[in-house]
Amino acid sequence: MRKGLRIKGKITILSFCIVLFALSIGGIILTGHIALLKEEELGQRLLVTARTVAEMPAVVEGLTEKGKRPVLQDVAERIRIVNNTDYIVIMDMNAIRWTHPANRLIGTKSGGADERAAFAEHTYLSKAKGEEGTALRAFAPVMNEEREQVGVVLAGKLLPTLGTLIESMLGEIYVISLLTLLFGIWGSWLLASHIKKRMFELEPEEIARLLVERTATFQAMHEGIVAIDSEEKITIFNEKAREMLRVQGDVIGRPVREVLPDSRLPATLQTNRPLYNHTDFIGPAHIVSTRVPITVKGRVVGAVSIFQDRTEVTRMAEELTGVKAFVEALRVQSHEYMNKLHTVGGLLQLGDEQRALTYLYEVVEQQEGLLRFVNQRIHVDSIAGLLLGKISRGKELGIGVRLDSHSWLEELPAGLDHHDMVVVLGNLVENAFDALQDKQGPTEVFLSIEQNAEVCSVLIEDNGPGMSQETRARWFEMGYTTKQGEHRGIGMHLVHSIVDAAGGTIAMDSDEGEGTSIMITLPMQREEGNDGEKRADERRPD
Repeated sequence: MRKGLRIKGKITILSFCIVLFALSIGGIILTGHIALLKEEELGQRLLVTARTVAEMPAVVEGLTEKGKRPVLQDVAERIRIVNNTDYIVIMDMNAIRWTHPANRLIGTKSGGADERAAFAEHTYLSKAKGEEGTALRAFAPVMNEEREQVGVVLAGKLLPTLGTLIESMLGEIYVISLLTLLFGIWGSWLLASHIKKRMFELEPEEIARLLVERTATFQAMHEGIVAIDSEEKITIFNEKAREMLRVQGDVIGRPVREVLPDSRLPATLQTNRPLYNHTDFIGPAHIVSTRVPITVKGRVVGAVSIFQDRTEVTRMAEELTGVKAFVEALRVQSHEYMNKLHTVGGLLQLGDEQRALTYLYEVVEQQEGLLRFVNQRIHVDSIAGLLLGKISRGKELGIGVRLDSHSWLEELPAGLDHHDMVVVLGNLVENAFDALQDKQGPTEVFLSIEQNAEVCSVLIEDNGPGMSQETRARWFEMGYTTKQGEHRGIGMHLVHSIVDAAGGTIAMDSDEGEGTSIMITLPMQREEGNDGEKRADERRPD
């Protein structure tokens, strides 16, 4: 096959050659079998002819009485012609031939090596090779009325050659060959078309190029990529994933549970539900991952996880969150201090300098007291800043934010970083603010953060309208919200994901008209193992 021939042509030619080869082998076997059948048929005919001649009275009399021997040649020739044999030889017990197609041999002694058994009353077939080819010879003894052997009859015919057999079957060979080749070409073309279709009409060179490009693309990506098939065996594992997860050796084809026990990819495969931007601990790595089932024609054939190192994501998130929090704090403080300046300005215009000075002292003392309390009790700067900002935000909204006097935070739990804690506290407080927006009468949010060597607990309570049964059931569901506007229904799902990844728990107590209380408990030390996988398994539907 010449270079550059397309895959369909290659498969067609190859399949046709296989059909042609099989046809040739079959033809050879069939020809041999036909030759064997022909030989058996000819042998039976020769034996019948020899026995018929040996039992003729004229033959018996001719061999017994010398005067009647000349008639033997006429009898033998008539039967030879009728039975289509090449020769019939009648011999007496001295092996003298009294009949033969060649008249010059009549009366001569036969010297065939296969004749001896015939003179001992045996009937049999034999092959003899001569100048004109191989002959099949049938021997039959001639017996008189006293059952004494008086001679031998030999009937012989040349076996057909292979060329003769093929020539006799040329018509059948042409028809069979034509039909076989036509159907062979048609079947080969259909097979080639089917294979080409299954290969998305791509040539092998194109498939090889796509594989190389896909592999190079996966390896060049800055994110880690791990994919599994329907049997939970790894099909993709790029270098960034090896670096982040510290995996050595070839893992392609190995079960993912064996390489990464806590990857949660099997859960995605079984539940057929994607999970976006989820924080996880996989081995030593703290990552942000997106896990999506791979579906082909409506059937799940695998799952893929794309993830980034949590440290880098956290750094970027903290930058964005810090800028947003700084802008929000400046806005709130600007609004708050503008109101206070208006109050001082109004008192001065009224000429009440003493009351203006007293008011300023009260504001400064109150602010310094809050700053001093937060700095003494909360030793994580980002959380301290968040609390101060939310207290100011509450004042702006007319909502009292009361910080528990026993609050204490020395360090963050091992499963969380600054960004995680900011997200958790920020979302919980903002949800409490939203719940109190339309409430008549005094509104208050109580916040407590306590910590010891084992756990860190966060308690947030409000005296808002509480939650309905449906809201309590769907509170952590992605996209579910009771508020108006875009970009809603994400906060509590994110809080739940963070707490779940850190191995913590969320307890909620809320009834309609009686407010809401939320308690988050976080272990100070992250438990090793595949607890996250177990929790995912527990949440799977039956």
